[in-house]
Amino acid sequence: MALLFILGPTGKLRLREGGGGGRAGPRAPSPRDGLGATCSPATAAAPAGSPGACPLAITELYRNHQSSIPTNRGKRDEELVLPINSSLSVTLHQDQLKTTTTAVISKDFTEDRIWLNGREEDVGQPRLQACLREIRRLARKRRNAWDGDPLPSSLSCKVHVASVNNFPTAAGLASSAAGYACLAYTLARVYGVESDLSEVARQGSGSACRSLYGGFVEWQMGEQTDGKDSVARQVAPESHWPELRVLILVVSADKKLTGSTVGMRASVETSPLLRFRAESVVPARMAEMTRCIQERDFPGFAQLTMKDSNQFHATCLDTFPPISYLNAVSWRIIHLVHRFNAHHGDTKVAYTFDAGPNAVIFTLDDTVADFVAAVRHSFPPGSNGDAFLKGLQVRPAPLSAELQAALAMEPTTPGGVKYIIATQVGPGPQILDNPCAHLLGPDGLPKPAA
Repeated sequence: MALLFILGPTGKLRLREGGGGGRAGPRAPSPRDGLGATCSPATAAAPAGSPGACPLAITELYRNHQSSIPTNRGKRDEELVLPINSSLSVTLHQDQLKTTTTAVISKDFTEDRIWLNGREEDVGQPRLQACLREIRRLARKRRNAWDGDPLPSSLSCKVHVASVNNFPTAAGLASSAAGYACLAYTLARVYGVESDLSEVARQGSGSACRSLYGGFVEWQMGEQTDGKDSVARQVAPESHWPELRVLILVVSADKKLTGSTVGMRASVETSPLLRFRAESVVPARMAEMTRCIQERDFPGFAQLTMKDSNQFHATCLDTFPPISYLNAVSWRIIHLVHRFNAHHGDTKVAYTFDAGPNAVIFTLDDTVADFVAAVRHSFPPGSNGDAFLKGLQVRPAPLSAELQAALAMEPTTPGGVKYIIATQVGPGPQILDNPCAHLLGPDGLPKPAA
């Protein structure tokens, strides 16, 4: 038996300064939870991770998209990955968006190795090494503190990791958060770590600590210099707001010119607006966003989402040299949303953009069809007309003459919006017994592409 972990994605909202209620941080499942692995019949059974044991493969499906309110744009400590303000994310459903990660340890491996989307990457990347060091430190600590039967030592085993995204990578869709959340969870399982994984995931990508939960999740900035109180907590489960829907308008799958880490560092160093925002704007917005989520106040939620997205990109322009993540299509989407809302006389739809041109749209289920019709009119599909809308099914709806007139937007050249992914708020980690989903074969190397 092999184990398949599924984590839902996240749409980045930012919530609540300081403490608050919510569930404690997720811990990795333990063999004591009944999640052991069974070796193949040809291999003598041995505890997972012990010398002589067959490699333990763990696959986690996870997708994280961050849509910001208030945006976490900057770190007060680069080494510990500590943010300058608290933040919130919405976990999107893994049925539509996911990262699949397989981790295997074996005494036969001579070095750690990692593959991303089928391509081998440098395992010496500082953030990847930070995750590995922290997991192995926690595994060593658990072994030293264990007072039962001696635990098998897997610390001498090297690890092979393979990860695949089913959404654009490094294009402003929080692929690093998804990837490092998967990595932390799978490494914890193969090395037998049971503790809170917020700190481990944060070492790879700060936002990844939020991606370990379902529903609505806050990352508390914390106050301690060692970062021990900078952790993620669930604010509300995925069932809290069942009518909420998310549309991801993919404008470009290209890698962004300025990476998030480089951009955040430049903003911290050069943008006075960023510091003012973190100290004087974000705390109140966190409290207000908390209220909107708890009361399911969509107009309040939507307006705050858009305002904070706009201010996030204002800090990017305030950075020197300035950073611009939005393109002409992004701006047309912004205008489309405001005109759609003006036509209805109510805030029915909200946009938010992370560090990239792709839009995340929040709305309610009774508005999805009408807004998709407006997008189709304004951004006609290219040659992929049949595959323009992916994910959750959306009933076809005609664009009324009144709404078309209110939009006052001539259709662009086909293909301005590449495609739409329709999804919703999703759950946290789930375990599936599905060996076919594993990315690594019995030899610990990536399986050939199908």
